[in-house]
Amino acid sequence: MNRVIEDKFTAITAQLDDVIINFDTSGTPFGNQDRNSLRLFKIEDKTLNVKSFKIPNVINQIAYRFFRKSKAQRSFEYANKLLNLGIGTPQPIAYYEFMTAFFFKKSFYISEQLSCDITYRELTKDLNYPNHEDILRAFTRFTYNLHEKNVNFLDHSPGNTLIKIKDNSYEFFLVDLNRMKFGSMDFETRIKNFAKLTTHESMVKVMSDEYAKCCNQPYEKVFELMWNSTQNFQDKYYRKKRLKKKLKFWKR
Repeated sequence: MNRVIEDKFTAITAQLDDVIINFDTSGTPFGNQDRNSLRLFKIEDKTLNVKSFKIPNVINQIAYRFFRKSKAQRSFEYANKLLNLGIGTPQPIAYYEFMTAFFFKKSFYISEQLSCDITYRELTKDLNYPNHEDILRAFTRFTYNLHEKNVNFLDHSPGNTLIKIKDNSYEFFLVDLNRMKFGSMDFETRIKNFAKLTTHESMVKVMSDEYAKCCNQPYEKVFELMWNSTQNFQDKYYRKKRLKKKLKFWKR
């Protein structure tokens, strides 16, 4: 076992070890359990969000053992990097990795559970949500700030931004952090970063308008690229989904 614990949480090392050892039989399931398992645990006055990444395929077991950082390690390191940049994300606490001499097995990422009012997903489901456009424009400025700080959040999708609402102001927090790139982005890369967020053209129009103001580019130029990127992503997503369905049919 390899573990790394944030300095200010080393006093609860024994409790964190216990959480990981008893992960499958304790805690409270939280959120979507399809790909990875999430559970909440209470330690003293804190609620911990513990993400268990599934065991990778054999090729990746070798890759993660010797050549690549695990998803848990990347999540931990990226969270600290975001906080150092002044970008919101739940407080990272620790990560754990389990491996054999030649193969990588399970890994866990622990962060503080952060309560929020909504996620970006709610904006896509309810176009009449109170102050919908104001929140969407604030989110766009938040994304522009990410880009200005050289953060390319590759999983910039509806469920991965938590939103706190207070007195008509909005705070944004990124989660599911293991896929990121850091470095300057050209205009096209920046705009394509919006592709996974919504299928609603009306929302894309608002985000395009706000981003155009932020980067001092013509609205038409921003909208055309953002909307084309959105449609291309959706086409690719559903092609992949149909292919998986066909493959599952032949397996049966």
